[in-house]
Amino acid sequence: MGSTAVVAVVGDNEIVVANCGDSRAVLSRGGATVPLSVDHKPDRPDELERIELSGGRVIEWNGQRVLGVLATSRSIGDRQLKPYVIPKPEVTVNKRDDADEFMILASDGLWDVISNDLACNIVRKFLDTWSCRRRSLKENHRRTTNAAVFLTELAIARGSLDNISVIVVNLKR
Repeated sequence: MGSTAVVAVVGDNEIVVANCGDSRAVLSRGGATVPLSVDHKPDRPDELERIELSGGRVIEWNGQRVLGVLATSRSIGDRQLKPYVIPKPEVTVNKRDDADEFMILASDGLWDVISNDLACNIVRKFLDTWSCRRRSLKENHRRTTNAAVFLTELAIARGSLDNISVIVVNLKR
């Protein structure tokens, strides 16, 4: 069995994101949604080319799948699908901006049923009063946790059948 992952390192001047598979990182900057990662799907043109050059095939079987089995082209594990499915993450470096509001890191169980924009709009509602007055770190943690829990419950209500992991990071300075 395999797994996907997304990680972020937030510095004063940059956000570094590494993703492997279809877990995703999304940033809200000044009210706009900014994807920080791109899912590794087998029908993504560069991933399809890499799979085919290594001798693999992408087959339609309830969606595009590597060898008709896996719906992601990169993962940690899934040894039986090597060398077509690889564990190498893509790493992006993004400059920080004073307009950075928050970041959402989540597994595909969320993103399969909720768009980047909807997820950001929901989190923004939870965090809006944070920007109006100074709050304690405990209050910040409660708001980000409540936003993540709400997104998880919404994904379940929308019928997500995959694992759902959600982290919300407040980036207000």
